[in-house]
Amino acid sequence: CSIGENCIIHSNVTIYDNTTIGNKTVIHGGATIAADGFGYENNNGIWHKINHIGTVIIGDNVEIGANSCIDRAVLGKTQIGNGVKIDNLVQIAHNCVIGENSIIVAGSLIGGSVNLGRNCIVAGNASISDGVTIGDNTTVLAKSGVTKDHKGDQALSGFPAANHKEESRYQAFLRRKFKSNN
Repeated sequence: CSIGENCIIHSNVTIYDNTTIGNKTVIHGGATIAADGFGYENNNGIWHKINHIGTVIIGDNVEIGANSCIDRAVLGKTQIGNGVKIDNLVQIAHNCVIGENSIIVAGSLIGGSVNLGRNCIVAGNASISDGVTIGDNTTVLAKSGVTKDHKGDQALSGFPAANHKEESRYQAFLRRKFKSNN
């Protein structure tokens, strides 16, 4: 492992081999960095483990909350950009790229191979499905479920997540229509 200058690593943190942590990073108690991702292949009804031999690279000025998990990549890297803030109880799966200055709030689940843009906010208990790309400056509102790619500069809400402004207008239209029919 390589750990940068002026880092604070609290008690009961587990950092697996081949991990790089930048300068001025704080990792709170119970966090696990670079454990194997959840990868299995079914062969004739038996699940076989796919070994994850990649790495995790964490940038400068990152904060990782208590009991959060960041999985190592299958072959390449899981990357956490500079200035990212991760709350408690967050799962970031293998091969993810989390853009600079993004914030991920408690209870959020980021599936494997997700690309989250720069300056994004993933609010509490939101989920992002495997392989999804979300553009810069996007806010995923609390308890939303993102199942497909989305361009940046917007807020997403609901399940499946959609543009919050458009969805709110649609819901208001349906409520007015429903009231007028009763």
